[in-house]
This record gives sequence, C-alpha cells and structure tokens, in this order.
Amino acid sequence: MPEMDPKVRSFLEKTGSAAMVTLKKDGTPHAVRVGLALVDGKLRSSGTRDRVRTKHLRRDPRATLFVFDSKNPANSYNYLGLETTVTILEGPEIPELSIRMFRAMQGIDVENPGGRKLSWFGRELDDEAFAAKMVEEGRLIYEFEVNKSYGTL
Repeated sequence: MPEMDPKVRSFLEKTGSAAMVTLKKDGTPHAVRVGLALVDGKLRSSGTRDRVRTKHLRRDPRATLFVFDSKNPANSYNYLGLETTVTILEGPEIPELSIRMFRAMQGIDVENPGGRKLSWFGRELDDEAFAAKMVEEGRLIYEFEVNKSYGTL
C-alpha cells in the first residue's frame, strides 16, 4: 500500500464517519453510512457476510468513501473522497481484529484499553463477549487500499 498523505492520515484519525459507495451489477451506485478506523496503519470498516455491499464487493472490489467530520462542527465542511480497492478479511482472526478496530472507533486505546469495555448497540461488552458477538453476527472486515484521495482538509 502506498504511503498515506499525512493530512489524509490526520483527518482519518480524527473522524470515523463515511458514506461507502459500491457498485451494483448494472453499475448503479449503492451508498451506505459506515464507521471507519485506522488500525495498525490500515483503513478498515466492519460488515457481515450477508450485507448488500459485501455482495457488491465480492463481484467488484472498488469502493469510494466520502469521509466527513461528524465529531467537530467547526470542520463540518471538511471532507475527503477516497477511491479504494477493498479486500474482504474473513476467518478466525476477525474477532480479534474487530476488537482492535472497534476500540479505535470508540476512542479506546487499542493496545491498552485500561479496563474500558466496548459498546455494542447500547450494551457494554468485555472482549470475550464482544468476540462471540462478532462470530454470531458473521462479521468480516473491509480493508481499503487508497488509490486516490481528494477533498478539503
């Protein structure tokens, strides 16, 4: 993966909200809101095996992300467009990768959570319960390789 522009990296580290656009079979765009996190230098989001976007990405791995700053109203006009190629990560490592990713999304130190639990649909879960939930829901991870970036930062 090419080195990420420092301004892009900084913006992605401060925001976690995006619209993800995939392509339907007929080429029509399909947009959904997603959470993003930079973890271990990789840009990731979560999904499930049965999501429409997963089906689209299995056929065509291209996706565009429209990243916006939902945390800081003073930066409400800043945005970032990212043209990406997506790799779908699946397998036994997904629960642990999901714990790391959701810690980053929720502002919890990835390496040293200090006893803080992850929040999942209004409930606080320890790592073991959270990992079990990821398996139960058939979670996978979208990993984005950024091919082009543009926007107002």
